[in-house]
Amino acid sequence: MPLPRKPHAWPATWLTAFLVALVVFALGFGGGVAHALEPVKISREDTALDLTATTEIYSGRGDAFQVSTAPGTDGIVRRIEVRSSTESHQGDWAVFALANVSEEQLERVIVAPHFRLVNSKLFWPDLGSQRILSITPSEGFALDRQPSEEADVFRITLNPGAVITFVAELTTPELPQIYLWQPDAYKDTVNAFTLYRGIVLGIAGLLAVFLTILFVVKGTSMLPATAALAWAVLAYICVDFGFLSKLITVTADDERIWRAGTEVFLAAGLVVFLFTYLNLNRWHQHLGYATLAWILGLGLLFGVAVYDPAIASGIARLSFALTATVGILLIAYLGFNRYDRAILLVPAWLLILVWLFGAWLAVTGQLANDIVQPALGGGLVLIVLLIGFTVMQHAFAGGAYQQGLFSDLERQALALTGSGDTVWDWDVARDRVVTIPDISHQLGLSLGTMNGPVRNWLPRLHPDDRDRFRATLDVLLEHRRGRLNHEFRVRAEDGHYHWLSIRARPVLGANGEIIRCVGTIIDITEQRNSVERLLHNALLDNLTGLPNRQVFLDRLQAILLMGDGSSPIRPTVLAIDIDRYKQVNDMLGIAAGDNILIALTRRLRRLLRPQDTLARLGGDQFGLILMSERDPAKIADFADAISKAIMVPLNYGNREINLTASIGLVAWLDQEQSAAGLLDDAELAMFRAKKAGGNRVEPFRPAFRTSGSDRLQLETDLKRAMERKELSLVYQPIVRLSDAEIAGFEALMRWEHPKRGNISPTEFIPIAENSELISQLGLFAFDKATSDLAEWQTQTGDLPIFVSINLSSAQLLNNELYDDMRAILSKSRCDPSQIKMELTESLVMENPEQARLVLEKLREAGLRLALDDFGTGHSSLSYLTRFPFDTIKIDKALVRDPSDKRAVILRSVITMARELDMRVVAEGIESEEDAIQLAQMGCDYGQSFLFGPPVGSESILRLLKERFPLMKRA
Repeated sequence: MPLPRKPHAWPATWLTAFLVALVVFALGFGGGVAHALEPVKISREDTALDLTATTEIYSGRGDAFQVSTAPGTDGIVRRIEVRSSTESHQGDWAVFALANVSEEQLERVIVAPHFRLVNSKLFWPDLGSQRILSITPSEGFALDRQPSEEADVFRITLNPGAVITFVAELTTPELPQIYLWQPDAYKDTVNAFTLYRGIVLGIAGLLAVFLTILFVVKGTSMLPATAALAWAVLAYICVDFGFLSKLITVTADDERIWRAGTEVFLAAGLVVFLFTYLNLNRWHQHLGYATLAWILGLGLLFGVAVYDPAIASGIARLSFALTATVGILLIAYLGFNRYDRAILLVPAWLLILVWLFGAWLAVTGQLANDIVQPALGGGLVLIVLLIGFTVMQHAFAGGAYQQGLFSDLERQALALTGSGDTVWDWDVARDRVVTIPDISHQLGLSLGTMNGPVRNWLPRLHPDDRDRFRATLDVLLEHRRGRLNHEFRVRAEDGHYHWLSIRARPVLGANGEIIRCVGTIIDITEQRNSVERLLHNALLDNLTGLPNRQVFLDRLQAILLMGDGSSPIRPTVLAIDIDRYKQVNDMLGIAAGDNILIALTRRLRRLLRPQDTLARLGGDQFGLILMSERDPAKIADFADAISKAIMVPLNYGNREINLTASIGLVAWLDQEQSAAGLLDDAELAMFRAKKAGGNRVEPFRPAFRTSGSDRLQLETDLKRAMERKELSLVYQPIVRLSDAEIAGFEALMRWEHPKRGNISPTEFIPIAENSELISQLGLFAFDKATSDLAEWQTQTGDLPIFVSINLSSAQLLNNELYDDMRAILSKSRCDPSQIKMELTESLVMENPEQARLVLEKLREAGLRLALDDFGTGHSSLSYLTRFPFDTIKIDKALVRDPSDKRAVILRSVITMARELDMRVVAEGIESEEDAIQLAQMGCDYGQSFLFGPPVGSESILRLLKERFPLMKRA
């Protein structure tokens, strides 16, 4: 602290002093000058003097403050000037004078408490702060500050007969109290209050811990509310008694925030206790809403306390008083209605009203004794103690009868009326849920977590299910009849949600009220997840998560139905196809291709607005419904932005991949045009852009339809091809590598068009998939292949051969596939074990759940299953364990791989397959050396043009007769 300036002595004449005083009075305290004052006389017998009334406060007097001293023993009034010790000083000063009328030197301490409940006011209360920065006497040096966390304490020495004026530099214009204490008497008083405060704090802490433990043991709703109130009281007296500053470092400003926060906590705790103990939500639903709004409002006060503690504290004090008033009205009303909880609470609530009256007298200054504030803190502890006894009396009284109303055996008997193996028992009267066995274990929680009041379930319920769960129970309680049949989601310890199903019935007491609700609770997570996966796979693309083609058309059709001649709805449809995607896929593999599609999907989504729709139509083709733009120029800019977004290079495996897109767009102008027609026009424009070299945006023009007529004609011709017997099967041999003997054939479809000649499957299979003809083609191939195999067996005898037939994605989605195939097998009388169905990895990946269900049924029918193109996907190993495959076909890209690691990879794949008891077929073998090497590795079969090209059924019959002459029947 800086040394004070030496006081200036004025002319020591009575006349001069009189004139100076007169001038000061005439100036009316202007210019920062204050008038002289009367000293407080002290003697040796005075142990404590209240200087508050005799201390004069001067506000806004600036950094330099002038004051006239009290007349000394010689009657002279002097002038002194004191300057502030800090730059942040607001110009607030306090002046008082002391006169030692004894004949000996006196030692005293000046004490200004930081906080005083007395006269702190109800509105915008004074929550305390540091009061005095320094005290400068008219004689000598500035007073020494004594260490104290609760008050500003300065030590002074008064010589016999001395009259000294003191100027105190204040932090605020508020100085609730300033005392002059004899040092030993002040020390004894502090020690006495310290002992009292320690006892009260100990009782409050033990009470809070005891009620918390009791809540854990008993679990009724009243106990946590009472424990919360006890912790609020403990927090309040910790701050009020200065105990918090001994635990953590707290500044004067921080203490105001803590004090306001604890008062808000105390007010909120009383509201929660009153609502929970009286169970007000059972009396009227609006009481629950009002209480919730009240508590939320108090919760907001915690934030207000950080910025303006005085406002938060004032509102909290009003809330506490209002809660006490409303509480006595509710207790009186419910007590007259013979509600036992309200009657038991009467003594404790009367004590709250007495405490509230005393607190009101204190904060308004009508009760100013120094013992008032500690007494009120102790009164709060006494209130909580009485409330705790009241709650325990109610919680434990009469519980034995209700708890023994149903035995475990009876609970199990009631559970037989439901389903599952977990009993759900809700004791409505005690509001306690019991599950046998404890369902907490299934959720990964500690034992007993889900036992207790039914409201304990609400925080763990999915937010979308909470209101429905609460409403279901309320309806059951209100109608007092019916059955509880409810499904909801509960969050487990790992964060995942479990679907639970409750089926229970109410049990009525003698008065017709529901006293229990007993039934079963079952975990139905697996069933719900299966249903959700099937629904998800039916609507969304598995890889990108985008809507599929059917959903895209449905949304587009819905938009078109909303639009008419006067409507502003004018959608624009864009068909987007990635150029050279197949080459990238073949070069880097399916895994790289999938990652590229995912990355492009993210880029395209960033360009969309909420009203736009992006879908994956199939393969590398995307569809987009643009609703956010109508201006042709902006639509063109949007299409150009899509093209540029796709052109941004992609990094994969330390390689930079550059892609472009062919984009076709069409605006909806014809009111009669359907969604399918609009998409066809966009695809025609996209095909025209691709034929023009790609990497361009092509708007649709009606002239494009003539070029698309060939595709439509081809689709029409394909529908008639089976009737005209234009479709046929050819068979490519599959040989055993150990002895080069024929082991089977793969059936491949061919189409001999009457005008165009032989059409490649790569051209007409995609058309069949898009036109929903693929199921018919698949059944045709299965029927034809089984018939040919039966014919070969008839002509040559029982042959140890098999026929492989390809399955399409559309067939897997067909629920009638299993029945159709069994009918064909029954008709042809063909051995199912000689038929092998081939599926590619990408096909299984499109809908893994549906594929698993269908493949298991086909395997049960006796058919064998092969995984085609093995080694080109990213999840092949997982499919080998999830799906019932007995054969894998190594893709030709892996067999023909020129790298040095080819042999290592092939040997690993073959070894793995043999360990899994699976057969291996290698495709694309180019030389006899490769065939010998694969045979040495343990590969079972080989298939390529090296062993023979695909030929017709008659040629196969001749080949079989030549290779197996001894198998022909007599």
